[in-house]
Amino acid sequence: MFQKNESHRQSSFFGLAEQLPKSKKEKLEKSKEYSFYQLIFRHIDEGLFKVLYSDIASRPNAPVNTLVASIILMYHHGWTCEELFNQIDFNLLTRAALGLDDLDNTPFCPATFFNFQNRLHSYYVETGDNLLEKVFDPLTETQLKKLKIKTDIQRSDSFMAMSNIASYGRTQLLIEVLIRLYRILTEADKNYCKELLQPYTKQTSGQYLYKLDRSDIPKEQEKLAQIYHQLYQAFQPSYGATSVFQIFERVYQEHFEVVSDKILVRDSKTLNGSILQSPDDLDATYRSKNGKHFRGQSVNVTETAHPENALNLITDVAVCSNNTDDSEILNKRIEGMKTKTEDLSELHTDGAYGSAANDEKMESHKITHVQTAVRGRKAEVTIKLEEEKKGVYVVSCPNQQVKSKKTNKRDKACFDLEICNQCDLQISCPAKKQKKHAAYYFKHSDYLQYKRNHNINEISYERRKIRPNIEATVKEFTKAFNHKGKLRVRGQFKAMIFAVAMAIAINHGRIYRKMHQNPTFFSILKNVKQNIFSFLFYKENFIIFPTNPLKLNLNDAILA
Repeated sequence: MFQKNESHRQSSFFGLAEQLPKSKKEKLEKSKEYSFYQLIFRHIDEGLFKVLYSDIASRPNAPVNTLVASIILMYHHGWTCEELFNQIDFNLLTRAALGLDDLDNTPFCPATFFNFQNRLHSYYVETGDNLLEKVFDPLTETQLKKLKIKTDIQRSDSFMAMSNIASYGRTQLLIEVLIRLYRILTEADKNYCKELLQPYTKQTSGQYLYKLDRSDIPKEQEKLAQIYHQLYQAFQPSYGATSVFQIFERVYQEHFEVVSDKILVRDSKTLNGSILQSPDDLDATYRSKNGKHFRGQSVNVTETAHPENALNLITDVAVCSNNTDDSEILNKRIEGMKTKTEDLSELHTDGAYGSAANDEKMESHKITHVQTAVRGRKAEVTIKLEEEKKGVYVVSCPNQQVKSKKTNKRDKACFDLEICNQCDLQISCPAKKQKKHAAYYFKHSDYLQYKRNHNINEISYERRKIRPNIEATVKEFTKAFNHKGKLRVRGQFKAMIFAVAMAIAINHGRIYRKMHQNPTFFSILKNVKQNIFSFLFYKENFIIFPTNPLKLNLNDAILA
Protein backbone atom coordinates (compact mmCIF):
# COMPACT_ATOMS: atom_id res chain seq x y z
CA MET A 1 0.00 0.00 0.00
CA PHE A 2 1.32 3.43 -0.96
CA GLN A 3 2.05 5.93 1.79
CA LYS A 4 3.89 9.24 1.55
CA ASN A 5 6.97 9.84 3.65
CA GLU A 6 6.38 12.92 5.83
CA SER A 7 8.64 11.92 8.73
CA HIS A 8 11.53 14.08 7.55
CA ARG A 9 9.42 17.24 8.06
CA GLN A 10 9.07 16.57 11.81
CA SER A 11 12.56 16.19 13.26
CA SER A 12 13.32 15.00 16.77
CA PHE A 13 14.43 17.35 19.54
CA PHE A 14 17.16 14.79 20.17
CA GLY A 15 18.01 14.41 16.49
CA LEU A 16 21.54 14.27 15.09
CA ALA A 17 21.68 17.93 14.16
CA GLU A 18 20.75 19.04 17.67
CA GLN A 19 23.55 16.94 19.13
CA LEU A 20 26.24 18.59 17.02
CA PRO A 21 28.37 21.47 18.30
CA LYS A 22 27.41 24.84 16.84
CA SER A 23 30.41 25.00 14.48
CA LYS A 24 29.70 21.54 13.03
CA LYS A 25 26.00 22.28 12.72
CA GLU A 26 26.82 25.41 10.72
CA LYS A 27 29.16 23.36 8.53
CA LEU A 28 26.40 20.80 7.97
CA GLU A 29 23.97 23.55 6.97
CA LYS A 30 26.44 24.71 4.31
CA SER A 31 27.11 21.24 2.95
CA LYS A 32 26.18 20.04 -0.52
CA GLU A 33 24.27 17.15 1.04
CA TYR A 34 22.01 19.43 3.08
CA SER A 35 21.48 21.50 -0.06
CA PHE A 36 20.49 18.27 -1.83
CA TYR A 37 17.89 17.66 0.87
CA GLN A 38 16.49 21.17 0.41
CA LEU A 39 16.56 21.39 -3.37
CA ILE A 40 15.95 17.82 -4.47
CA PHE A 41 14.72 15.47 -1.76
CA ARG A 42 11.95 17.73 -0.46
CA HIS A 43 10.62 18.28 -4.00
CA ILE A 44 10.36 14.67 -5.15
CA ASP A 45 6.70 14.05 -5.96
CA GLU A 46 6.07 10.70 -4.30
CA GLY A 47 2.54 10.60 -5.73
CA LEU A 48 4.02 9.75 -9.15
CA PHE A 49 5.01 6.35 -7.79
CA LYS A 50 1.65 5.40 -6.31
CA VAL A 51 0.96 3.35 -9.47
CA LEU A 52 3.68 0.89 -8.41
CA TYR A 53 1.84 -0.19 -5.30
CA SER A 54 -1.37 -2.01 -4.42
CA ASP A 55 -4.58 -0.14 -3.59
CA ILE A 56 -5.51 -2.85 -1.09
CA ALA A 57 -4.88 -2.07 2.58
CA SER A 58 -1.57 -3.72 3.32
CA ARG A 59 1.90 -3.07 4.70
CA PRO A 60 3.07 0.49 3.81
CA ASN A 61 5.82 0.93 1.26
CA ALA A 62 9.35 2.01 2.07
CA PRO A 63 9.76 5.82 1.74
CA VAL A 64 9.73 6.55 -1.99
CA ASN A 65 11.54 9.89 -1.80
CA THR A 66 14.37 8.17 0.08
CA LEU A 67 14.55 5.40 -2.53
CA VAL A 68 14.58 7.86 -5.45
CA ALA A 69 17.12 10.16 -3.78
CA SER A 70 19.33 7.14 -3.02
CA ILE A 71 19.31 6.14 -6.70
CA ILE A 72 20.40 9.66 -7.64
CA LEU A 73 23.21 9.72 -5.07
CA MET A 74 24.39 6.21 -5.98
CA TYR A 75 24.79 7.00 -9.68
CA HIS A 76 26.22 10.45 -9.07
CA HIS A 77 28.97 9.18 -6.76
CA GLY A 78 29.54 5.95 -8.67
CA TRP A 79 28.76 3.85 -5.59
CA THR A 80 28.02 0.16 -5.69
CA CYS A 81 24.88 -0.94 -3.83
CA GLU A 82 27.04 -2.10 -0.93
CA GLU A 83 28.77 1.28 -0.80
CA LEU A 84 25.39 3.04 -0.91
CA PHE A 85 24.16 1.18 2.17
CA ASN A 86 27.43 1.86 4.00
CA GLN A 87 26.98 5.56 3.24
CA ILE A 88 23.38 5.49 4.48
CA ASP A 89 24.30 3.66 7.68
CA PHE A 90 27.48 5.49 8.66
CA ASN A 91 27.77 8.83 6.81
CA LEU A 92 26.02 11.70 8.58
CA LEU A 93 26.06 13.88 5.44
CA THR A 94 24.40 11.17 3.35
CA ARG A 95 21.72 10.73 6.00
CA ALA A 96 21.18 14.50 5.99
CA ALA A 97 20.72 14.40 2.20
CA LEU A 98 18.04 11.70 2.65
CA GLY A 99 16.17 13.53 5.43
CA LEU A 100 17.26 11.06 8.12
CA ASP A 101 17.66 12.74 11.51
CA ASP A 102 18.94 9.77 13.52
CA LEU A 103 21.20 6.74 13.33
CA ASP A 104 18.64 4.28 14.62
CA ASN A 105 17.49 2.67 11.40
CA THR A 106 18.08 2.08 7.71
CA PRO A 107 15.06 3.28 5.69
CA PHE A 108 15.01 0.18 3.46
CA CYS A 109 16.87 -3.08 2.93
CA PRO A 110 18.75 -4.14 -0.24
CA ALA A 111 15.88 -6.36 -1.38
CA THR A 112 13.46 -3.42 -1.19
CA PHE A 113 15.90 -1.24 -3.14
CA PHE A 114 16.23 -3.83 -5.93
CA ASN A 115 12.49 -4.53 -6.01
CA PHE A 116 11.77 -0.82 -6.36
CA GLN A 117 14.04 -0.61 -9.40
CA ASN A 118 12.41 -3.73 -10.84
CA ARG A 119 8.99 -2.11 -10.41
CA LEU A 120 10.22 0.99 -12.22
CA HIS A 121 11.39 -1.22 -15.08
CA SER A 122 8.16 -3.24 -15.23
CA TYR A 123 6.11 -0.06 -15.31
CA TYR A 124 8.28 1.30 -18.11
CA VAL A 125 7.83 -1.90 -20.14
CA GLU A 126 4.05 -1.77 -19.65
CA THR A 127 3.48 1.96 -20.26
CA GLY A 128 6.63 3.42 -21.83
CA ASP A 129 6.85 5.95 -18.97
CA ASN A 130 10.08 6.40 -17.05
CA LEU A 131 8.91 7.66 -13.64
CA LEU A 132 12.35 8.99 -12.75
CA GLU A 133 12.18 11.22 -15.83
CA LYS A 134 8.87 12.51 -14.47
CA VAL A 135 10.78 13.54 -11.34
CA PHE A 136 13.45 15.28 -13.39
CA ASP A 137 11.13 17.37 -15.59
CA PRO A 138 9.19 19.27 -12.86
CA LEU A 139 12.33 19.70 -10.76
CA THR A 140 14.11 21.29 -13.71
CA GLU A 141 11.09 23.40 -14.64
CA THR A 142 10.99 24.83 -11.11
CA GLN A 143 14.73 25.47 -11.06
CA LEU A 144 14.65 27.26 -14.42
CA LYS A 145 11.72 29.42 -13.34
CA LYS A 146 12.95 30.31 -9.85
CA LEU A 147 16.49 31.08 -11.00
CA LYS A 148 15.19 32.99 -14.06
CA ILE A 149 17.40 31.01 -16.44
CA LYS A 150 16.82 31.83 -20.11
CA THR A 151 15.91 28.77 -22.16
CA ASP A 152 15.55 30.24 -25.67
CA ILE A 153 19.10 29.21 -26.61
CA GLN A 154 20.20 25.62 -25.93
CA ARG A 155 22.84 23.12 -27.06
CA SER A 156 22.97 19.34 -27.54
CA ASP A 157 25.61 16.65 -27.68
CA SER A 158 25.80 12.89 -27.25
CA PHE A 159 28.25 10.38 -25.82
CA MET A 160 28.73 6.62 -25.76
CA ALA A 161 27.73 4.82 -22.57
CA MET A 162 29.32 1.38 -22.74
CA SER A 163 27.48 -1.41 -20.98
CA ASN A 164 29.24 -3.28 -18.17
CA ILE A 165 29.64 -6.45 -20.23
CA ALA A 166 32.49 -8.59 -21.55
CA SER A 167 33.52 -7.95 -25.15
CA TYR A 168 32.72 -11.16 -26.99
CA GLY A 169 33.96 -12.00 -30.45
CA ARG A 170 31.55 -13.84 -32.72
CA THR A 171 32.83 -17.35 -32.04
CA GLN A 172 33.15 -16.83 -28.28
CA LEU A 173 29.60 -15.47 -28.11
CA LEU A 174 28.26 -18.56 -29.91
CA ILE A 175 30.07 -20.84 -27.47
CA GLU A 176 29.04 -18.82 -24.38
CA VAL A 177 25.35 -18.98 -25.31
CA LEU A 178 25.65 -22.75 -25.86
CA ILE A 179 27.18 -23.22 -22.41
CA ARG A 180 24.41 -21.21 -20.77
CA LEU A 181 21.73 -23.21 -22.56
CA TYR A 182 23.30 -26.45 -21.35
CA ARG A 183 23.13 -25.27 -17.72
CA ILE A 184 19.32 -24.97 -17.72
CA LEU A 185 18.61 -28.35 -19.31
CA THR A 186 17.13 -31.22 -17.34
CA GLU A 187 19.42 -34.15 -16.56
CA ALA A 188 17.76 -36.20 -19.31
CA ASP A 189 18.30 -33.45 -21.87
CA LYS A 190 21.88 -32.94 -20.71
CA ASN A 191 22.55 -36.60 -21.32
CA TYR A 192 21.08 -36.22 -24.83
CA CYS A 193 23.66 -33.59 -25.82
CA LYS A 194 26.44 -34.28 -23.29
CA GLU A 195 28.84 -35.81 -25.77
CA LEU A 196 28.03 -33.18 -28.39
CA LEU A 197 28.73 -30.25 -26.05
CA GLN A 198 31.46 -31.77 -23.87
CA PRO A 199 34.31 -29.86 -25.59
CA TYR A 200 32.59 -26.60 -24.61
CA THR A 201 31.03 -27.33 -21.23
CA LYS A 202 34.21 -28.61 -19.53
CA GLN A 203 35.78 -25.12 -19.73
CA THR A 204 34.86 -21.49 -20.22
CA SER A 205 34.18 -20.01 -23.64
CA GLY A 206 37.33 -17.91 -23.36
CA GLN A 207 39.48 -20.94 -22.53
CA TYR A 208 38.10 -22.91 -25.50
CA LEU A 209 38.67 -20.01 -27.89
CA TYR A 210 42.21 -19.49 -26.57
CA LYS A 211 43.22 -22.95 -27.83
CA LEU A 212 41.90 -22.34 -31.36
CA ASP A 213 44.15 -21.17 -34.18
CA ARG A 214 42.80 -18.30 -36.21
CA SER A 215 42.70 -20.53 -39.28
CA ASP A 216 40.40 -22.98 -37.43
CA ILE A 217 37.69 -20.40 -36.68
CA PRO A 218 35.70 -20.76 -39.97
CA LYS A 219 35.48 -24.53 -39.51
CA GLU A 220 34.54 -24.05 -35.86
CA GLN A 221 31.69 -21.74 -36.82
CA GLU A 222 30.40 -24.29 -39.33
CA LYS A 223 30.51 -26.93 -36.59
CA LEU A 224 28.61 -24.61 -34.24
CA ALA A 225 26.01 -24.01 -36.95
CA GLN A 226 25.23 -27.74 -37.02
CA ILE A 227 25.04 -27.92 -33.23
CA TYR A 228 22.77 -24.87 -33.00
CA HIS A 229 20.45 -26.26 -35.65
CA GLN A 230 20.21 -29.66 -33.96
CA LEU A 231 19.58 -28.23 -30.48
CA TYR A 232 17.08 -25.69 -31.74
CA GLN A 233 14.95 -28.39 -33.33
CA ALA A 234 15.27 -30.67 -30.29
CA PHE A 235 14.58 -28.16 -27.49
CA GLN A 236 12.42 -25.39 -28.95
CA PRO A 237 9.09 -27.06 -28.06
CA SER A 238 9.98 -27.61 -24.38
CA TYR A 239 12.27 -24.63 -23.62
CA GLY A 240 10.93 -21.99 -26.03
CA ALA A 241 9.33 -19.92 -23.25
CA THR A 242 12.50 -19.65 -21.13
CA SER A 243 14.63 -16.50 -21.30
CA VAL A 244 17.88 -18.45 -21.81
CA PHE A 245 16.47 -20.35 -24.79
CA GLN A 246 15.08 -17.12 -26.27
CA ILE A 247 18.61 -15.70 -26.21
CA PHE A 248 19.86 -18.92 -27.84
CA GLU A 249 17.11 -18.60 -30.48
CA ARG A 250 18.01 -14.99 -31.20
CA VAL A 251 21.68 -15.86 -31.71
CA TYR A 252 20.70 -18.85 -33.88
CA GLN A 253 18.60 -16.64 -36.16
CA GLU A 254 21.13 -13.80 -36.29
CA HIS A 255 24.21 -15.88 -37.16
CA PHE A 256 22.84 -18.79 -39.18
CA GLU A 257 20.40 -19.40 -42.01
CA VAL A 258 18.83 -22.44 -43.60
CA VAL A 259 19.28 -22.60 -47.40
CA SER A 260 18.01 -25.64 -49.33
CA ASP A 261 17.75 -27.65 -46.12
CA LYS A 262 21.35 -26.81 -45.23
CA ILE A 263 22.37 -24.74 -42.20
CA LEU A 264 24.90 -22.06 -43.19
CA VAL A 265 26.91 -19.44 -41.32
CA ARG A 266 25.88 -15.94 -42.32
CA ASP A 267 28.61 -13.82 -43.88
CA SER A 268 30.01 -11.48 -41.22
CA LYS A 269 29.54 -8.58 -43.66
CA THR A 270 25.76 -9.04 -43.46
CA LEU A 271 25.72 -8.66 -39.65
CA ASN A 272 24.94 -5.23 -38.21
CA GLY A 273 25.46 -3.49 -34.89
CA SER A 274 22.02 -4.53 -33.61
CA ILE A 275 22.85 -8.21 -33.17
CA LEU A 276 23.28 -9.53 -29.62
CA GLN A 277 26.55 -8.33 -28.11
CA SER A 278 26.30 -10.24 -24.84
CA PRO A 279 23.84 -12.63 -23.17
CA ASP A 280 24.06 -10.33 -20.14
CA ASP A 281 22.68 -7.27 -21.95
CA LEU A 282 20.00 -7.82 -24.56
CA ASP A 283 19.77 -4.10 -25.39
CA ALA A 284 23.44 -3.35 -26.06
CA THR A 285 24.36 -2.55 -29.65
CA TYR A 286 27.70 -2.19 -31.41
CA ARG A 287 29.22 0.90 -32.98
CA SER A 288 32.67 1.86 -34.16
CA LYS A 289 33.45 5.58 -33.87
CA ASN A 290 36.75 7.39 -34.35
CA GLY A 291 38.61 4.09 -34.37
CA LYS A 292 37.10 2.96 -31.04
CA HIS A 293 34.62 0.13 -30.45
CA PHE A 294 31.55 0.62 -28.26
CA ARG A 295 28.97 -1.87 -26.98
CA GLY A 296 26.11 -0.28 -25.13
CA GLN A 297 23.94 2.81 -25.45
CA SER A 298 24.12 6.42 -26.60
CA VAL A 299 23.11 9.28 -24.29
CA ASN A 300 21.98 12.62 -25.70
CA VAL A 301 22.08 15.71 -23.47
CA THR A 302 20.52 19.14 -24.00
CA GLU A 303 21.11 22.16 -21.78
CA THR A 304 20.48 25.89 -21.71
CA ALA A 305 23.18 28.05 -23.30
CA HIS A 306 22.17 31.71 -23.28
CA PRO A 307 25.28 33.89 -22.82
CA GLU A 308 23.50 35.98 -20.16
CA ASN A 309 22.76 33.02 -17.88
CA ALA A 310 24.71 32.92 -14.63
CA LEU A 311 24.51 29.13 -14.82
CA ASN A 312 23.06 26.66 -17.30
CA LEU A 313 20.95 23.62 -16.50
CA ILE A 314 20.29 20.35 -18.33
CA THR A 315 16.76 20.37 -19.74
CA ASP A 316 16.57 17.03 -21.58
CA VAL A 317 18.29 13.63 -21.60
CA ALA A 318 17.61 10.70 -23.92
CA VAL A 319 19.03 7.18 -24.20
CA CYS A 320 19.03 5.19 -27.46
CA SER A 321 20.94 2.31 -28.98
CA ASN A 322 24.42 3.50 -29.84
CA ASN A 323 23.96 2.71 -33.54
CA THR A 324 21.16 5.29 -33.73
CA ASP A 325 22.24 8.40 -35.62
CA ASP A 326 22.29 11.65 -33.62
CA SER A 327 19.90 13.21 -36.12
CA GLU A 328 17.34 10.46 -35.40
CA ILE A 329 17.64 10.99 -31.64
CA LEU A 330 17.08 14.71 -32.04
CA ASN A 331 14.13 14.13 -34.36
CA LYS A 332 12.36 12.15 -31.63
CA ARG A 333 13.12 14.74 -28.92
CA ILE A 334 12.30 18.05 -30.62
CA GLU A 335 8.60 18.10 -29.67
CA GLY A 336 9.36 17.19 -26.05
CA MET A 337 12.10 19.81 -25.80
CA LYS A 338 9.76 22.46 -27.17
CA THR A 339 7.00 21.40 -24.74
CA LYS A 340 9.32 21.67 -21.74
CA THR A 341 10.86 24.97 -22.83
CA GLU A 342 8.34 26.73 -25.03
CA ASP A 343 10.58 29.68 -25.86
CA LEU A 344 13.32 27.47 -27.36
CA SER A 345 14.25 29.26 -30.59
CA GLU A 346 17.94 28.43 -31.17
CA LEU A 347 19.60 25.02 -30.84
CA HIS A 348 23.36 24.53 -31.23
CA THR A 349 24.71 21.11 -32.27
CA ASP A 350 27.57 19.57 -34.21
CA GLY A 351 27.27 18.34 -37.79
CA ALA A 352 25.85 14.91 -36.91
CA TYR A 353 22.42 16.32 -35.98
CA GLY A 354 21.45 17.72 -39.36
CA SER A 355 18.84 16.06 -41.58
CA ALA A 356 16.00 16.99 -43.90
CA ALA A 357 13.46 15.62 -41.42
CA ASN A 358 14.94 17.73 -38.63
CA ASP A 359 14.95 20.82 -40.85
CA GLU A 360 11.20 20.47 -41.35
CA LYS A 361 10.52 19.98 -37.65
CA MET A 362 12.75 22.90 -36.71
CA GLU A 363 10.91 25.12 -39.17
CA SER A 364 7.49 24.06 -37.86
CA HIS A 365 8.56 24.78 -34.27
CA LYS A 366 10.34 28.01 -35.25
CA ILE A 367 13.73 26.81 -34.01
CA THR A 368 16.94 28.00 -35.65
CA HIS A 369 19.33 25.05 -35.92
CA VAL A 370 22.94 26.22 -35.59
CA GLN A 371 25.63 23.70 -36.51
CA THR A 372 29.31 24.15 -35.73
CA ALA A 373 30.23 21.75 -38.53
CA VAL A 374 28.57 20.43 -41.68
CA ARG A 375 28.47 16.84 -42.88
CA GLY A 376 29.58 15.90 -46.34
CA ARG A 377 31.85 17.38 -48.98
CA LYS A 378 31.94 21.15 -49.40
CA ALA A 379 30.45 22.33 -52.72
CA GLU A 380 32.95 23.82 -55.17
CA VAL A 381 30.40 26.44 -56.25
CA THR A 382 28.06 27.82 -53.59
CA ILE A 383 24.48 28.47 -54.65
CA LYS A 384 22.79 30.78 -52.14
CA LEU A 385 19.07 30.41 -51.42
CA GLU A 386 16.94 33.02 -49.69
CA GLU A 387 13.18 32.88 -49.25
CA GLU A 388 11.74 36.23 -50.33
CA LYS A 389 8.21 35.13 -49.48
CA LYS A 390 6.48 31.79 -49.18
CA GLY A 391 7.32 29.72 -52.26
CA VAL A 392 9.49 32.42 -53.87
CA TYR A 393 13.27 32.27 -53.55
CA VAL A 394 16.15 34.50 -54.52
CA VAL A 395 18.90 32.27 -55.93
CA SER A 396 22.48 33.53 -56.22
CA CYS A 397 25.67 32.17 -57.69
CA PRO A 398 29.05 33.98 -57.57
CA ASN A 399 28.11 36.06 -60.65
CA GLN A 400 24.30 36.22 -60.85
CA GLN A 401 21.12 36.58 -58.84
CA VAL A 402 17.65 35.53 -60.03
CA LYS A 403 14.21 34.71 -58.65
CA SER A 404 12.96 31.13 -58.72
CA LYS A 405 10.05 29.73 -60.71
CA LYS A 406 7.75 26.85 -59.86
CA THR A 407 7.81 23.60 -61.81
CA ASN A 408 5.53 20.60 -61.31
CA LYS A 409 7.62 19.04 -58.53
CA ARG A 410 10.45 21.47 -57.80
CA ASP A 411 11.61 25.06 -57.94
CA LYS A 412 13.85 26.31 -60.71
CA ALA A 413 16.35 29.14 -61.05
CA CYS A 414 17.21 30.22 -64.62
CA PHE A 415 20.62 31.87 -64.96
CA ASP A 416 21.77 33.94 -67.96
CA LEU A 417 23.58 31.55 -70.27
CA GLU A 418 25.93 34.22 -71.70
CA ILE A 419 27.26 35.04 -68.24
CA CYS A 420 27.59 31.34 -67.40
CA ASN A 421 29.65 30.71 -70.56
CA GLN A 422 32.20 33.29 -69.43
CA CYS A 423 32.41 31.98 -65.86
CA ASP A 424 35.58 30.21 -64.71
CA LEU A 425 33.49 27.95 -62.43
CA GLN A 426 31.15 26.57 -65.07
CA ILE A 427 32.74 23.09 -65.09
CA SER A 428 31.90 22.47 -61.42
CA CYS A 429 28.69 24.53 -61.32
CA PRO A 430 25.55 22.58 -60.26
CA ALA A 431 23.40 24.61 -62.69
CA LYS A 432 22.82 22.60 -65.88
CA LYS A 433 23.08 24.32 -69.24
CA GLN A 434 20.02 24.24 -71.45
CA LYS A 435 19.16 25.94 -74.76
CA LYS A 436 18.14 29.33 -73.34
CA HIS A 437 19.61 29.35 -69.82
CA ALA A 438 21.44 27.41 -67.14
CA ALA A 439 18.89 25.79 -64.82
CA TYR A 440 19.34 25.05 -61.13
CA TYR A 441 16.61 22.81 -59.64
CA PHE A 442 15.94 22.61 -55.92
CA LYS A 443 13.26 21.88 -53.32
CA HIS A 444 12.19 23.63 -50.14
CA SER A 445 14.22 21.00 -48.24
CA ASP A 446 17.34 22.22 -50.08
CA TYR A 447 16.58 25.75 -48.93
CA LEU A 448 16.21 24.55 -45.33
CA GLN A 449 19.51 22.67 -45.55
CA TYR A 450 21.28 25.71 -46.96
CA LYS A 451 19.80 27.84 -44.20
CA ARG A 452 20.92 25.36 -41.50
CA ASN A 453 24.44 25.19 -42.92
CA HIS A 454 24.76 28.97 -42.83
CA ASN A 455 22.84 29.86 -39.66
CA ILE A 456 26.07 30.11 -37.72
CA ASN A 457 27.15 33.04 -39.91
CA GLU A 458 23.94 34.93 -39.11
CA ILE A 459 24.44 35.12 -35.33
CA SER A 460 26.84 37.18 -33.21
CA TYR A 461 30.42 36.01 -32.84
CA GLU A 462 29.81 35.44 -29.12
CA ARG A 463 27.08 32.88 -29.82
CA ARG A 464 29.12 30.97 -32.44
CA LYS A 465 31.25 29.37 -29.72
CA ILE A 466 28.43 28.22 -27.47
CA ARG A 467 28.24 24.53 -28.39
CA PRO A 468 31.73 23.27 -27.34
CA ASN A 469 30.97 24.05 -23.67
CA ILE A 470 28.55 21.12 -23.53
CA GLU A 471 31.55 18.80 -23.75
CA ALA A 472 32.23 19.74 -20.12
CA THR A 473 28.73 18.49 -19.32
CA VAL A 474 29.52 15.21 -21.05
CA LYS A 475 32.60 14.86 -18.82
CA GLU A 476 30.39 15.32 -15.75
CA PHE A 477 28.35 12.34 -16.88
CA THR A 478 31.27 10.11 -17.82
CA LYS A 479 33.15 10.66 -14.55
CA ALA A 480 30.71 8.16 -13.02
CA PHE A 481 31.95 5.38 -15.35
CA ASN A 482 34.08 2.60 -13.87
CA HIS A 483 37.82 2.24 -14.42
CA LYS A 484 37.20 0.62 -17.82
CA GLY A 485 35.16 3.58 -19.02
CA LYS A 486 31.89 1.64 -18.75
CA LEU A 487 28.60 2.13 -16.98
CA ARG A 488 28.28 0.12 -13.79
CA VAL A 489 24.98 -1.30 -15.06
CA ARG A 490 23.59 -3.20 -18.04
CA GLY A 491 20.52 -2.73 -20.18
CA GLN A 492 18.87 0.26 -21.79
CA PHE A 493 16.47 1.01 -18.95
CA LYS A 494 19.22 1.12 -16.34
CA ALA A 495 21.19 3.36 -18.69
CA MET A 496 18.12 5.64 -18.77
CA ILE A 497 17.97 5.66 -14.96
CA PHE A 498 21.68 6.53 -14.89
CA ALA A 499 21.25 9.41 -17.35
CA VAL A 500 18.27 10.98 -15.58
CA ALA A 501 19.78 10.54 -12.11
CA MET A 502 23.03 12.15 -13.27
CA ALA A 503 21.14 15.05 -14.88
CA ILE A 504 19.33 15.77 -11.61
CA ALA A 505 22.58 15.56 -9.65
CA ILE A 506 24.56 17.71 -12.12
CA ASN A 507 21.89 20.44 -12.10
CA HIS A 508 21.88 20.44 -8.31
CA GLY A 509 25.68 20.63 -8.21
CA ARG A 510 25.67 23.69 -10.47
CA ILE A 511 23.08 25.47 -8.36
CA TYR A 512 24.93 24.61 -5.15
CA ARG A 513 28.27 25.85 -6.50
CA LYS A 514 26.70 29.12 -7.63
CA MET A 515 25.20 29.64 -4.19
CA HIS A 516 28.47 28.68 -2.54
CA GLN A 517 30.20 31.49 -4.41
CA ASN A 518 27.90 33.98 -2.68
CA PRO A 519 28.88 34.50 0.98
CA THR A 520 25.70 36.50 1.60
CA PHE A 521 23.60 33.39 1.17
CA PHE A 522 25.55 31.44 3.76
CA SER A 523 25.75 34.33 6.20
CA ILE A 524 21.96 34.35 6.13
CA LEU A 525 21.84 30.61 6.82
CA LYS A 526 24.42 31.01 9.57
CA ASN A 527 22.22 33.37 11.51
CA VAL A 528 19.04 31.35 11.10
CA LYS A 529 18.05 29.60 14.34
CA GLN A 530 16.28 26.45 13.26
CA ASN A 531 16.52 22.71 13.15
CA ILE A 532 18.21 21.77 9.87
CA PHE A 533 15.24 19.72 8.70
CA SER A 534 12.64 22.46 9.23
CA PHE A 535 11.15 24.67 6.54
CA LEU A 536 12.60 28.12 5.88
CA PHE A 537 10.08 30.95 5.80
CA TYR A 538 11.96 34.20 5.25
CA LYS A 539 10.69 36.86 2.89
CA GLU A 540 13.00 39.81 3.35
CA ASN A 541 16.36 38.15 2.73
CA PHE A 542 17.92 38.41 -0.70
CA ILE A 543 21.00 37.12 -2.47
CA ILE A 544 22.67 38.42 -5.62
CA PHE A 545 24.59 36.22 -8.04
CA PRO A 546 27.88 38.02 -8.79
CA THR A 547 27.80 37.23 -12.53
CA ASN A 548 24.08 37.71 -12.92
CA PRO A 549 22.51 40.72 -11.22
CA LEU A 550 19.27 38.95 -10.38
CA LYS A 551 17.62 39.71 -7.06
CA LEU A 552 16.25 36.49 -5.64
CA ASN A 553 14.24 35.79 -2.52
CA LEU A 554 15.91 33.25 -0.23
CA ASN A 555 12.97 30.91 -0.75
CA ASP A 556 13.53 31.26 -4.51
CA ALA A 557 17.21 30.57 -4.06
CA ILE A 558 16.57 27.24 -2.36
CA LEU A 559 13.54 26.61 -4.56
CA ALA A 560 11.35 26.08 -1.49
